[in-house]
Amino acid sequence: MSDLFGSPEGGGDDTAQQPARNRPLADRLRPQSLTDVIGQQQVLGPEAPLGVMLASGSLSSLIFWGPPGVGKTTIARLLAKETDLHFVQISAIFTGVPELRKVFEAAKIRRQNGQGTLLFVDEIHRFNKAQQDGFLPHMEDGTILLVGATTENPSFELNAAVLSRSQVLVLERLSLADLERLTQRAEKELGRALPLSGDARDALHEMADGDGRALLNLIEQVAAWKVEAPLGREALSARLMRRAAKFDKSGDEHYNLISALHKSIRGSDPDAALYWLARMLEGGEDPRFLARRLTMMSTEDIGMADPQANTVCLNAWQTYERLGSPEGELALANAAVYLALAPKSNAVYVGIKAARRLAKQTGSAPPPKHILNAPTKFMAEQGYGEGYAYDHDAEDGFSGQNYFPDGVKRPVLYQPVERGFERELKRRNDYFANLRLKRNN
Repeated sequence: MSDLFGSPEGGGDDTAQQPARNRPLADRLRPQSLTDVIGQQQVLGPEAPLGVMLASGSLSSLIFWGPPGVGKTTIARLLAKETDLHFVQISAIFTGVPELRKVFEAAKIRRQNGQGTLLFVDEIHRFNKAQQDGFLPHMEDGTILLVGATTENPSFELNAAVLSRSQVLVLERLSLADLERLTQRAEKELGRALPLSGDARDALHEMADGDGRALLNLIEQVAAWKVEAPLGREALSARLMRRAAKFDKSGDEHYNLISALHKSIRGSDPDAALYWLARMLEGGEDPRFLARRLTMMSTEDIGMADPQANTVCLNAWQTYERLGSPEGELALANAAVYLALAPKSNAVYVGIKAARRLAKQTGSAPPPKHILNAPTKFMAEQGYGEGYAYDHDAEDGFSGQNYFPDGVKRPVLYQPVERGFERELKRRNDYFANLRLKRNN
């Protein structure tokens, strides 16, 4: 018996009626069961979240977070099949409030007739707050089981109320081994091997960049070529364009890659630093942003262990401004390598944070009067400047006086490390600390 509500909401599957030769390879290879899905065992395995839910017969609302082409739509469709729920698919890009009302009304009628609805919402993060809130009552009363898909970090893009009623599952880009399995499955469907050498086959998988759908599209192109001998890597690269690397200058990936660059520099790994710098440049990142972040790293993670690091970064920034891309980007690479190999210290960074906490605690405590100037007679009568010891007149050019507010116990805010130039600063700091103790005693 046909479903009255299948066609308008995308519940039907008209492509299944088309001759196989007229359907795209990606559609022909769409898995028919969850066991056919390649990859994603971290969510589909027997002890993984979906495996456990299906085994217990209790499926909750879900949010699939992952890059394109890793099976979000396919898994949602198969979940509906496994649980005998009617599958409805909508896209947040093309769906407004009127369309959502129709979907919910149809789901209510379907529920009255004894069938549940799995509503798959692609690009769910594109719905605004009010639209996302509109799902809540229908999720709570069981009218729909929501499965949302997003390429953006749900923590930033989805309402807390939706997240609290859903389980977020992370789908990962397909590995090279996964892509090889997918290629073998495609060759079986096509009835012939791809005309590629082993090295070219590896290059084809690299071009897909973890995206199964992109790989199948590439395979479809390669299979259509009429060649007499297997093609090598260079011949393949000449015929096909590599899939653009995933990078969104305003999205989650932007922050992931700059974090990777920062951690690589902090970890003194120049090779990794160059790699992540290159990834961001290839993705179209603004080199000025990178110059700014490198300069920040020089002050936060190197500091006084190598004061020259900050100068190197500022010079690299200025060099880029004068040369532009791509020549000026080499200066940024020089700075990244210098920072990675520089001695590390965050002693000043830690010190200023501690100083700011102390400043908040002590409020408006005034400086001790002996270090205040007394430009007027009245101020002198108030004791301003009284008892001040001029350091240049003291032995060793050091008086050892107190410069903190009266009543504030002297803290230790700057603790230099035994690395780089800061080793020398530690020697000086210890010298003055011991001399201060001697003078005050």
